[in-house]
Amino acid sequence: MFTIIKNGDVYSPNYKGQQSILIQGRSIIKIGDIDIELIKQLDPNLKIIDATGYTVMPGILDPHIHLLGGGGEASYVTRTPEVQLTNLISNGITSVVGLIGTDGISRTLTSLYAKAQALEAEGVSTYMYTGNYHLPVTTITNSIKEDLFLIDKVIGTGEIAINDFRSSIPTIEELARIVADTTVGGMLSGKAGVTHFHIGTGKHKLKQIHDLIDHFDVKPNKLYVTHFDKGIDLLEEGISLSHKGVYVDLTASSNTVEYVNYYRAHGGDISKLTVSSDGHGSLPKFDKHNQLVGYDVAKCSTLTDQLFNLLVQDSNWEEVIALFTSNVANVLTLHHKGHIEEHYDADILIINPKKKQIKDVFAKGQHMLSDYQMIRKGMFE
Repeated sequence: MFTIIKNGDVYSPNYKGQQSILIQGRSIIKIGDIDIELIKQLDPNLKIIDATGYTVMPGILDPHIHLLGGGGEASYVTRTPEVQLTNLISNGITSVVGLIGTDGISRTLTSLYAKAQALEAEGVSTYMYTGNYHLPVTTITNSIKEDLFLIDKVIGTGEIAINDFRSSIPTIEELARIVADTTVGGMLSGKAGVTHFHIGTGKHKLKQIHDLIDHFDVKPNKLYVTHFDKGIDLLEEGISLSHKGVYVDLTASSNTVEYVNYYRAHGGDISKLTVSSDGHGSLPKFDKHNQLVGYDVAKCSTLTDQLFNLLVQDSNWEEVIALFTSNVANVLTLHHKGHIEEHYDADILIINPKKKQIKDVFAKGQHMLSDYQMIRKGMFE
């Protein structure tokens, strides 16, 4: 079956102008002038989507999401719910990387793998990290390297907590070994092999990441550090790390526009910056004595809200869209994702940035949201 998206204003994320896109199966097979009458002869059921007046961009890649839910820091009742397909599609998220945070006891890697496979079957692209906040790193097989080599969904290790009282207080030597094992596992399996670090608000900030680069034979581009939304002081360190080749991730929040602007204005490497949702993770609030004073759940919609906020206030749409698409694909070495290009997966959004609305969503060529309405839901939705 063929689908044509015609006359949209296409950002790949690089601007391509007004173009038409031909989809067959899960792939984009042509961009440009398309002979609609010829395609109709090949496929009488040809679907044509008129995107005139709309912006067409790649589907959002969310590199940090708690597919099983998260939480539990304030006992069992604070465990957050699992992600459902509509949580993703309604927000234009067509690819995700699932992970486990603080609770590595009741949230297991085998359950995460099963959840990732279920969402994949429902239509989105899914990947996962082995491990959780704590050391020793929990794996599905016997080791990090074997997980990467043998488990199709596993693309790296994470989220390893540092600079946080909830971490295992890891030594720099322990972290270096995790990074080394993850790098080698990625090399052997042809995957990203990145180690994904959670940073808290402790007194040591990013010292351990700097030490990893300065004192051990690790590749900076295999380090992917998240939660730089927690303070300008941390973001300034992120800017410094980006120049060393480290990938920097902002958790989407009400300060995303401010932080992206600050990052740019102070010379951060924009190609090393991404934005994620932390969706369905917990958002505990602690006072200066580390006492819990509030609790909330991270929403997938925050990621999309901040994309639109950036597009509305920013003239460089290519850079903005890259933060949510191609930059993520680069750090995770997903060569068929993050762009609207021929032979890439047909993960495509048709959006109205001025109204901050998503009109249509395609994931792996499947039409999931049409004219602002969900037409594909999860098994139990």
